[in-house]
Amino acid sequence: MSEEVKSASEQKKEDWMNSKWRPMMGWMYMVVCTMDFVIFPVLWSGLQAFVKVGQITQWNPLTLQGAGLFHIAMGAVLGLAAFGRTQEKIAGANNGGANLPSSGFTAPSFPAAGPTAGGFGAPAPATGFGGGGFGSTPSTPTAGSFGGNTGFGAPATGQVATGFGGKPAPFQPEQPVI
Repeated sequence: MSEEVKSASEQKKEDWMNSKWRPMMGWMYMVVCTMDFVIFPVLWSGLQAFVKVGQITQWNPLTLQGAGLFHIAMGAVLGLAAFGRTQEKIAGANNGGANLPSSGFTAPSFPAAGPTAGGFGAPAPATGFGGGGFGSTPSTPTAGSFGGNTGFGAPATGQVATGFGGKPAPFQPEQPVI
């Protein structure tokens, strides 16, 4: 009898255990948690009620014994399995699926022009409200105008407060004694 000829895709396929162990671990963990936290407590309570035990005890989850090491281990196994599968997909080992492009991302280039009128580095036309935009020299307010140094809550002339790190800070008037 002649040997069977396998196609390239069939030769490429792995053993079912190698390809399905991650989902099987997830399903097994879900079944164990469902049994230990839902089914067994209900059955334990039903059994105690059926037998008519004088002192009813609470179900003690088996997977939480030993400081919950089972859940910690399963979290590590499933987390590393998910991370490993993600790395396999990025590397292109996803059973014939789409691969990432081989060329890297390049940022779009912009023309190298100087600042234009109204741009970030350009001086803006002088206005009556605050002066120019980014990069322009700040205007000096006049006394009595909006933003000036006289009026309600303004610091006295010549008083500059410094905050943490030596940076200028708003002047804090003295608080009244109560």
